[in-house]
Amino acid sequence: MNQLTALEDMIDQAHGRVPADIVLRGGQVLDLITGEMLIGDVAICDGMIVGTCETYEGREVIDVSGKVLVPGFIDTHLHIESSCVTPLEFDRCVSPKGVTTAICDPHEIANVAGVAGIEYFLQSSEHTLMDIKVQLSSCVPATSMETAGARLEADDLTPYIDHPAVIGLAEFMNYPGVIHKDPGAMAKLNAFRGRHIDGHAPLVRGLDLNAYIAAGIRTEHEATTAEEAREKLQKGMRILIREGSVSKDLEALLPLITERNSPYICFCTDDRNPLDIAEHGHLDYIIRNALSHGAVPLAVYRAASLSAAEAFGLKDRGLIAPGKRADIVVLDDLATCQISMVLCAGRIANNESFAARGTVAPIARNSVKAPVITRDVFRTTSNRAQTPVIGILLGKIITEYLTEEITPQDGDKLPDIARDLVKIAIIERHGKNGNIATGFVQGFGLERGAIASTVCHDHHNIAVVGADYDDMALAANRLKEIEGGFVVAQGGKIRAELALPIAGLMSLQPFEDVQADLMSLRAAAKRLGVTLEEPFLQLAFLALPVIPHLKITDHGMIDVDRFEVIA
Repeated sequence: MNQLTALEDMIDQAHGRVPADIVLRGGQVLDLITGEMLIGDVAICDGMIVGTCETYEGREVIDVSGKVLVPGFIDTHLHIESSCVTPLEFDRCVSPKGVTTAICDPHEIANVAGVAGIEYFLQSSEHTLMDIKVQLSSCVPATSMETAGARLEADDLTPYIDHPAVIGLAEFMNYPGVIHKDPGAMAKLNAFRGRHIDGHAPLVRGLDLNAYIAAGIRTEHEATTAEEAREKLQKGMRILIREGSVSKDLEALLPLITERNSPYICFCTDDRNPLDIAEHGHLDYIIRNALSHGAVPLAVYRAASLSAAEAFGLKDRGLIAPGKRADIVVLDDLATCQISMVLCAGRIANNESFAARGTVAPIARNSVKAPVITRDVFRTTSNRAQTPVIGILLGKIITEYLTEEITPQDGDKLPDIARDLVKIAIIERHGKNGNIATGFVQGFGLERGAIASTVCHDHHNIAVVGADYDDMALAANRLKEIEGGFVVAQGGKIRAELALPIAGLMSLQPFEDVQADLMSLRAAAKRLGVTLEEPFLQLAFLALPVIPHLKITDHGMIDVDRFEVIA
């Protein structure tokens, strides 16, 4: 069917001259503009909505009597790699939960594999049921204080700027580079000037915030207090309220979810693993949680779709109305976001639809090129007892900059279980320089053994935390053997693991298998004394030097406020 014929057919189906391809009959539509419940059929032609509020005949009629229809949900910022599965498996996992558009930043895989990682996501977007939109990764690496597997400059990104799946430039994490006009940052900002540029500005306020927004940055997902978010709203930014596996900002930002503010409020998950998705949900969980805390349904569902579409210039979705994509969530109950059925561009998200998709070959295999690790690399040689310690804050990726007295013994600062002070190390794994840095962290509750991961934002080197050097070495070496992933070691044995052979970030297995392995890993970590609900992603964020206040990379401990490596 050529485009002209398709348009003519849409008009005929919209006018009722001929039967529609699909008709949803008997439900009510929540109108996100007026807040009213609309009565009438929803007619669909070639994946687009062509009629509402009228009676239609259809070649296929789906009875949705007693149901409420809302537009498909839009996750406005996420890293699909953090789900530990491929984009196609993520699609199968999440679209039945109402997510019909995912605006992703593939900077995790780009930090390992460069432009090949971005191309992998662009290829995957051609096959998924949900619509995957790609923001081109702006900060690879995030800073100069870490060793990544690749480096992307403006010239590497501009060839993809007009790809149909591309919206613009992904989260600009190097906010000091923006504010102080770093040449590399300026080259990227100028290349994407006038297009969508996503923000990442934790705790940035006042004049710094003005300069950051003036650079053309439109959206922001790092606000963790209502006061911070309100200032950003007042200065014209769209606030993406985040509720991930580690970063949980919904409760703090709930006061902002009002009918007045909702056109400038969106939802995102950023980083959410399959275990959380299975146990709690995805955007449906955020919606349910917001509603249960008293947020107005119109404001919540508007933020989940229409506001998100408007924020990112996606004019073809966000409403159940003629001319919009047939991205529709059929609800049993509006107040609890109980999902009965999901349509992505008119296709029902079910096993039959998933089976009909194409496939994409995995990339970035055998990417863990670290040296063999021995126990001695974890020694922290120092003559001073005063020691910087990363302090974990529950539900946040912001950390405290603590200072503790740890007296050296035989030239080494040892873990102190009684004070919950355990060793953390970052091991360069891209085969670039072999850097290894050690430090201390407080907040895991770990009493024995070690946990290790190649999911280590954003450079994705090996991160290992432990109370025993031998177990730390065992866990780190095992990661190389399984091509990356998560490992728990204790008493000289591997107690649980999950292999992530695609760039050390994503599994080749179905999401159900990944969920099962993550349950085993969580249980094994708890047997070490770990008290964190999500220790592996929490560990990963301890290496991200663009989130205040104290972090660690393969270059050493990082004072994020000063944006420098601690001598």
